[in-house]
Amino acid sequence: MNRKPAVAGSFYPGDPKQLHLMLDQYLNDCELVANVPKALIVPHAGYIYSGAVAASAYSRLKNAHNRITRVVIIGPSHHVAFRGLALSKAHSFITPLGSVIVDQRASETMATFSYVDYIEQAHMFEHSLEVHLPFLQEMLDNFKIVPIVTGDASPEQVSQVIGALWGGDETLIVISSDLSHYHDYTTARQLDKTTSAIIEQLQYENLETESACGKVPISGLLKLARKKSLTIKTIDLRNSGDTSGDKHRVVGYGAYVIE
Repeated sequence: MNRKPAVAGSFYPGDPKQLHLMLDQYLNDCELVANVPKALIVPHAGYIYSGAVAASAYSRLKNAHNRITRVVIIGPSHHVAFRGLALSKAHSFITPLGSVIVDQRASETMATFSYVDYIEQAHMFEHSLEVHLPFLQEMLDNFKIVPIVTGDASPEQVSQVIGALWGGDETLIVISSDLSHYHDYTTARQLDKTTSAIIEQLQYENLETESACGKVPISGLLKLARKKSLTIKTIDLRNSGDTSGDKHRVVGYGAYVIE
């Protein structure tokens, strides 16, 4: 069973050549940074809105293109309500750039947690994981994914799962989240600046649901980062008013790295 793309042609180009060119443009516009991140928080909107912000994080994988062989992607559910975390039994996730194999062994290990289950409906139409795959395909050589959609789950539950999958230099953690939604430009900038400060201070207890649609997976990462005495930094903070021009009702996007 393969998970077919749900938002190719809408969130990003469905044509492989157009997609490749768009990704190249975003990634080439980023400054080169030598340090390779261990974990990322990146946005999941349509590429014309958040692609440049996502690229600021993904461009940093250049020096690890042949080293990272497993990517754990955790994003919120936008279509299905459920408790816990959802895995998929799909053998691969398909994009216009090809198929990405799912690390079934890792998924089976995660399924031993009482709050983790296989829920295909949570994955079928979900864009919060899918939009990251073309970026990863562009930046990495050979890798498998552990795709996880979060429902109603605690920071401790998400933290335990990320901790179990943390691995070494071969594993990258990707947390998928946008920031504030549908405020005017000035308000959004203030709200997202506050959220970024909370993220940098690892104060997951102070994150509001309205602060980030991926509050659940972000909270789990921040809880684990605090436990491991890691630091996280903001590398890009913009909103759709910066990227698409409309400043009346914007969505905020941030890119963050743990190195």
